[in-house]
Amino acid sequence: MDGYLVEILFGTFAFLMVVGAPITVALGCSALAAMWYLGDNPIKMVQISWSSVGSFPLMALPSFILAGALMEAAGLSRRLIAVAETMAGPFTGGISAATVLACLFFGAISGSGPATTAAVGMLMIPAMARAGYARGYAASVTAASGGLGIIIPPSIPMVIFGISAMGLQPPAEAVEKFGTFQSVSISKLFIAGFFPGCLMAGMLLANNYIRCRAAGYRGSAEPLSLSKILHASYKGFWAIMAPVVILGGIYTGMFTPTEAAIVAIFYTLFVGVVIYRELNLRQMVAALETTTWLAGRVLLVLFTATIFGRILVENGVPAVIAKGMLSLTDSLYVIWILVIALLLIVGMFMETLAAIMILVPVMLPVAYQMGIDPIHFGIVMICTLSIGFQTPPLGENLFIASGISNVSMEEISLRALPFAITGAVAIYIIACFPQIALWLPRVVGY
Repeated sequence: MDGYLVEILFGTFAFLMVVGAPITVALGCSALAAMWYLGDNPIKMVQISWSSVGSFPLMALPSFILAGALMEAAGLSRRLIAVAETMAGPFTGGISAATVLACLFFGAISGSGPATTAAVGMLMIPAMARAGYARGYAASVTAASGGLGIIIPPSIPMVIFGISAMGLQPPAEAVEKFGTFQSVSISKLFIAGFFPGCLMAGMLLANNYIRCRAAGYRGSAEPLSLSKILHASYKGFWAIMAPVVILGGIYTGMFTPTEAAIVAIFYTLFVGVVIYRELNLRQMVAALETTTWLAGRVLLVLFTATIFGRILVENGVPAVIAKGMLSLTDSLYVIWILVIALLLIVGMFMETLAAIMILVPVMLPVAYQMGIDPIHFGIVMICTLSIGFQTPPLGENLFIASGISNVSMEEISLRALPFAITGAVAIYIIACFPQIALWLPRVVGY
């Protein structure tokens, strides 16, 4: 490995980020500087960029974004949240627990943390405030739960991880030592994310109960009513069926994640136009505009991050980093602590999708050297980066929750800190017990 190459690549990237350049510009310019140093033809950047967007699985990205935007416009998200709200009851922390469940439900159709926080927060933060909850706490539990949106499949970061990891093969010495590793596929990632997402939600619920009990926060003034739950479920039947159709089709092998995204779009159009009759042409156009903006933004980062990662891999940088980490310790549990700590720090300062595209080529070889299954590693990475949505200074969920609740970022950040610690504990459990993520994919035959 050329030491000057690493200095040029990361030095240029760090300098441009410090001066406030967009991450796409920082990645592209640092990659171009490295290629100039190596004497490569700059046209190689175009070739690598083109190959990065030529994969069939990438079609799932704009499709899931469009499906999520249409579901919100068609009223599916509102009905899912209504079902969760009826489950609050008069229990300690009931309404805030319903917020966690609502994020869990909505995450199964949106695949986005900020989208989950915005959709659920608009309804649940005012509801919690009316029930006597401090607005800062209401905003913090919503921001923390919104991170479930990228863990519960379908998940946009899982699509990006799958695309980033598909071209990275385990080294021969790792295969000889640990045996054959699983191949990376988006379907496996989607299936593997189910139980870790439920564990993360369970830890949030436990934390919420303890804190609400200490603060004296109760649930709804009305008793838990089976008839109300059934009534809300009846009114929201077609909304509840959306994640069932999407995930059921993937889990049973009826269609791939990319095909599932297309099915989700047509399902939402049918329900929104024919059954609920809330989806009109103006809303469809607005959903398409949202999809174009978000997908374009992601693809620009994908172009440059792919080049950045390719330069790292071709020049053996990940192998050097892997050897460096392994020279510190050979304990898998200590390695997991180092990896999770690094991802938590990165998640505080960098957007999740960009972090995945930059770090996968660097860190996946370390996982292979330690005998970590790539599907397991991907789930741990995405779970860890999900905490970045609720930690400053980036904290996208914090900004959204602050805007909805009119509470300062500082107050929400402090109240969200215990949830972030709880999430980190849950992630370490997922890391130490691979079967939490890998059992379901093996059971369904992936």
